[in-house]
Amino acid sequence: MGFEELLEKVGGFGPFQLRNVALLALPRMLLPMHFLLPIFLAAVPAHHCALPGAPDNFSNQDAWLEAHLPREPDGRLSACLRFTHPQALPNSTLWGEGQDPGEQPEGEPSTVSCPQGWEYNHSEFSSTIATEWDLVCEQKGLNKATSTFFFAGVLVGAVAYGYLSDRFGRRRLLLVAYVSSLVLGLASAASVSYLMFAITRTLTGMALAGFTIIVMPLELEWLDVRHRTVAGVLSSTFWTGGVMLLGLIGYLIRDWRWLLLTVTLPCAPGILTLWWVPESARWLLTQGRVEEAHRYLLHCARLNGRPVGEDSLSREALNKVAAAERTVRRPSYLDLFRTPRLRHTSLCCMVAWFGVNFSYYGVSLDVSGLGLNVYLTQLVFGAVELPSKLLVYLSVRHAGRRLTMAGTLLGSALALGFRILVSPEMKSWSTALAVMGKGFSEAAFTTAYLFTSELYPTVLST
Repeated sequence: MGFEELLEKVGGFGPFQLRNVALLALPRMLLPMHFLLPIFLAAVPAHHCALPGAPDNFSNQDAWLEAHLPREPDGRLSACLRFTHPQALPNSTLWGEGQDPGEQPEGEPSTVSCPQGWEYNHSEFSSTIATEWDLVCEQKGLNKATSTFFFAGVLVGAVAYGYLSDRFGRRRLLLVAYVSSLVLGLASAASVSYLMFAITRTLTGMALAGFTIIVMPLELEWLDVRHRTVAGVLSSTFWTGGVMLLGLIGYLIRDWRWLLLTVTLPCAPGILTLWWVPESARWLLTQGRVEEAHRYLLHCARLNGRPVGEDSLSREALNKVAAAERTVRRPSYLDLFRTPRLRHTSLCCMVAWFGVNFSYYGVSLDVSGLGLNVYLTQLVFGAVELPSKLLVYLSVRHAGRRLTMAGTLLGSALALGFRILVSPEMKSWSTALAVMGKGFSEAAFTTAYLFTSELYPTVLST
């Protein structure tokens, strides 16, 4: 008797599995709230060079800006330069008694980078890391680099958690992920310099990677094969909930430190939920921990209302299953490329996942690029994911995983490709195509999770 047959006896889908999905909903909601946090945390509000205060008897703010700031080729006032000497404007009285604009040199007026820093428009964001450390103009690359550092940490953490969870168990490493995410998230919110923030944010990405690597196996290893699709789509809706909740929290909390604190603190109650999260019985059997596996399997059978005879869950029966599981050699990442078929599968998955992530995060992190209300757009981008998941569920049942994957990727490419061709003045069309692209890219993301986990043998997929 193999583990799949054993799982059928105790119930491969029932109250036990649904409770497990609910207990693991929190990390699924926290992931998008951190992954998409740069939309608000690293937002760059309108800004210009800090200028001397206008005279008391002068009230024309626009004229004051015109006198000090050059215009860009597109007609906008410069955000990064100011005139070396204020320019006298016709029909404008800029200078009060005792005020002098200084000598006006002939020819093209000279400009200088903002020597006294910048002034920011705080109507939409009261504080971001860009306004905190002046990550604009020549330093704007440092602002964008924080996302790169974060996702680099996620990549490193994914490799580390994948190895460690196989060695020490999923539940124990999930505890490590919760605690480290909480501590490092709080440290990021308390950062006193850009360097400290960049380091702690990178480490936070490494910690959060544990959620992406551990939660899925903890769910799948308690589910029978025929219910994995519906459970996978159901659990992915919690991600969508996190996307929409981030828009609401971002609207209510406009300061980046408090915002980061708010999306990090839920890790604390998450630690408490681990008391009820079961360890993978399959993993326990591979480690020879038969007594623990027996306890979890009995609990599963009771919650699912399955009468289990002594023979099917006897120590002898479990020892046989454990022996069969241990005969399978411990896999490594090299096993993904060991045979021609596995190499072909792995390379195709890499290309597909690159396209899925590139399109999904490219659209999701460019919310401000639409030129609309960033909070409303975030809510719309989250809401469009719900019908996308329904589309995936119906499509994989009737058309299969492969056609669904190809169709959603093609739909995403067409929607986002046409958006590039649309004139910037056609905001309605641009927004509609962006929403369509987001919907298709989310559908491709959900399909990829379901599809790739089924392309490999169980020992490799988990």
